[in-house]
Amino acid sequence: MNHSSHQVMGPAEWAMLIVLSAIWGGSFYFFAVIIKELPVFTIVFFRVFLASMALWVIVLATRQTLPMSSTMWRNFFLMGFFNNVIPFSLIVWGESKVAPGLAAVLNATTPFFSVIVAHLSTQNEKLTWNRMAGALVGLTGVAALVGFDAVKNLGSDLIFQLAIVGASVSYGISTIFGRRMAGIPPLVTSASQTAASSLMLLPLMLVIDQPFNLAWPSSNVVFSLLALALLCTAFAYVIFFNIVKRAGMTNVTLVTLLVPVSAMLLGALFLNEQISARHFLGMAVIGIGLALIDGRIPSRFLKTMRG
Repeated sequence: MNHSSHQVMGPAEWAMLIVLSAIWGGSFYFFAVIIKELPVFTIVFFRVFLASMALWVIVLATRQTLPMSSTMWRNFFLMGFFNNVIPFSLIVWGESKVAPGLAAVLNATTPFFSVIVAHLSTQNEKLTWNRMAGALVGLTGVAALVGFDAVKNLGSDLIFQLAIVGASVSYGISTIFGRRMAGIPPLVTSASQTAASSLMLLPLMLVIDQPFNLAWPSSNVVFSLLALALLCTAFAYVIFFNIVKRAGMTNVTLVTLLVPVSAMLLGALFLNEQISARHFLGMAVIGIGLALIDGRIPSRFLKTMRG
């Protein structure tokens, strides 16, 4: 797989990225429902545990080769820690006080941190002007999309906002370990790293949340948790690691710029939310940011300059 910093994604990879953003855009609704009745580590544990169970059933049914080496499992645990345990917990906790719009802006800093981490940890994904400019332009587009009123709330409930930024930093660090999964089937990677995450989260849930003392959640919460686990985690991760395998880890983090767009469009389709000129402007700016990171605009510009 080519990890060149000028790697351009094809139509299939962009289609998968858009589907992934739609799935994760819907997860904001499920979080909002679940957090009212269940504590943080209980939500995150059942999210990854149920997802892992579903994925392992498919892995075993399709008789895929199972990862056995200790090095591979160490990478699964590190990937699970930085891609699931830390960010899922910080986002759920942060969203208990941070409005979804602002949370989307803070979460959209992920490509920025991914570009920095790639520069520091790899030889062939060094920092380029178009990647950094694209990350900043895309972040500006997200801010325009959700409304600058949301950004005005920066600083109030600062610790909760920093938690969501911390999740973005953690996602950026996870790209180091995601690169090591390139040769492993996406289904096996998804099942293994969610299993590793479940093992790490189980003691945290039992000691901190003590779920055996909680009331049984309402049917709405149970349904939302199942959707979060099976759709937004199990199915989403199969798509996620397919993109990693085909287009590289830095490119897949672009999904965080698309999630606010998907969340807004889903709100317009199913909740009759209004779309204004500002929303279209924000989407256009995000598109420019994505194209800059992708390398399409710079490569065409350079070709034009060279005649």
